Amino acid sequence: MNDAANPSTYFLRQGSSPLLVSMPHVGLEIPSELQAHYVPRALALEDTDWHLERLYDFAPHLGASVLSARMSRYVIDQNRPPDDAPMYPGTSNTELCPTRFFTGEPLYREGCTPDATERARRRSRYWEPYHQALQAELDRITAIHGYALLWDAHSIRSQIPWLFEGVLPDLNIGTAGGQSADPSIAQALLAVYASAPQTSHVLNGRFKGGFITRHYGAPGRHVHAVQLEMCQSLYMQETVPFDYAPALAQQIQPLLQAMLVAALKACKDLYASR
Repeated sequence: MNDAANPSTYFLRQGSSPLLVSMPHVGLEIPSELQAHYVPRALALEDTDWHLERLYDFAPHLGASVLSARMSRYVIDQNRPPDDAPMYPGTSNTELCPTRFFTGEPLYREGCTPDATERARRRSRYWEPYHQALQAELDRITAIHGYALLWDAHSIRSQIPWLFEGVLPDLNIGTAGGQSADPSIAQALLAVYASAPQTSHVLNGRFKGGFITRHYGAPGRHVHAVQLEMCQSLYMQETVPFDYAPALAQQIQPLLQAMLVAALKACKDLYASR
């Protein structure tokens, strides 16, 4: 395996299998020149997809490539479209350059919200390199294997009234309503869930997949994309200080690994007779 990195935008670890795990919301960096623009609360980065690199530490053993963002989602949201169109019309949405916490309060001090010029600068400086790396890695994988499986890994607090009602299912699988991955992949994942009835799940519910899943998932071009939005209560403390909970994580990791293995097998079976 090879390790490659852009020191200001992302980390990429290249693997040997058809699997690419993308982690667009794990970044913990806000450039020093921007920090004074945010309200003090923002610097705690509460809406991060915490600890996913640790939770998915088995992925390289599956031969997966792993792409992770360095910049906080408060600087740029790698899972939003470059034109900033809402992902979920009719509901509360965060933007390409978010201006609110998940609780709805402003992220920025008064008068410091990024204007059009600043949003364009961030898109060019931070968003485009991540997506160039993502596309290049998918191209490399498909050139070797003939197909690729893109797993877009996310996590979120189980209750956020500004974004959704009630309590989320533990595991939220999105395939853009069946458009971003062959149906056999979703069926393989549902079969894995059947072996873990204590863990709630939903397919294409509140979180059907963001920009990454919808844009890169192209079964007709042999690229299948799945988003997993999982509740942080499965593996960590959902409130400050957002600590990793090893005992909880060890309980959910075998299920996560089984999901990735099942999705990979479904892909392999899909192309075995072609």
